[in-house]
Amino acid sequence: MEDTRPDFRLSREALRVLLDLLRSDRRHGWGSTIETLIFLFWLACGTSYRVVSRAFDMPRCTVHRIVHRVAEEVVAIRHQVIHLPNTPEDLEAVCRGFAGLARHRAFLKAAGAIDGCHVRIKPPSGPDGQCYRNRKLFPSIILQAVCDHQGRFIDTYVGWPGSVHDARVLRHSPLFRSVYPPPGHFILADGGYPCLQHPLPLITPYKRPVRGVGAQRFNLHHSRARSIIERAFGMMKTRFRSIFLKALEVHHTFVPHVITACAILHNICLGVGDIMALEDEHEEDDAEDEGEHGLETVSGAPWRDQLSAEVSALEEVPIDHDYL
Repeated sequence: MEDTRPDFRLSREALRVLLDLLRSDRRHGWGSTIETLIFLFWLACGTSYRVVSRAFDMPRCTVHRIVHRVAEEVVAIRHQVIHLPNTPEDLEAVCRGFAGLARHRAFLKAAGAIDGCHVRIKPPSGPDGQCYRNRKLFPSIILQAVCDHQGRFIDTYVGWPGSVHDARVLRHSPLFRSVYPPPGHFILADGGYPCLQHPLPLITPYKRPVRGVGAQRFNLHHSRARSIIERAFGMMKTRFRSIFLKALEVHHTFVPHVITACAILHNICLGVGDIMALEDEHEEDDAEDEGEHGLETVSGAPWRDQLSAEVSALEEVPIDHDYL
């Protein structure tokens, strides 16, 4: 049976799951299957509508309508595919997974890892285009995502211009005042975020210069667990290289739909074991990025100090991998 991944970036099993989730029985147009394939081919190639129209022998305007319509349909199933742990058992599995990644029991309350990803775009013309230029001077839109221990996205928030700091994006996201994670749990973040306990418990590493062996050891375990979000971004970028490794040649208002669709497809692929080897490293934020002025706070510092003390106290206690 021919492999569908070279042309559509999804295995046959992942494609079958996607079609089942869409459950679109159109009485007009080209049919749900062919239209979904057109959308996936456009994502896989990152090419113009004209090239796709030639490949499928249909008018360019038809391809444009199909791509936008299927993108909306994929985004509509977002909450079926990208969601927080549904049950206490699911949450426990995530926490055990993060402790396994960190190789330390002190991280048994880690319920996710968060980071931001800049997606290159073709900026709008006029003065508004400048606000999309990030600190690396290329225009982008920000994807904020939280993933579990397997690299599956459990929360996404996309659409802010690249010039906005990750901490400000977080402050305006629904996650910031949500009920997740439950009391006593926390989300792992890098130094670009504030260390918080309320309203959203975030644990960040100690900032440079790191003083003391205990703080250095804590940062090591923290990095081992938190880096899963970078690998998740890397897997998604590898699958949809044409989307993430060059500027998206679509209107900037359509970009969030495309990014969200890629995140949904990433989760579907992980769910069926369709995993691609990483080809590109996630561009991690500079270590000296200390957070946006006015947003940085240390309300979570005592909690981080407590967690760091647990790391030191339990350093010789091996993780029970059967339990994890």
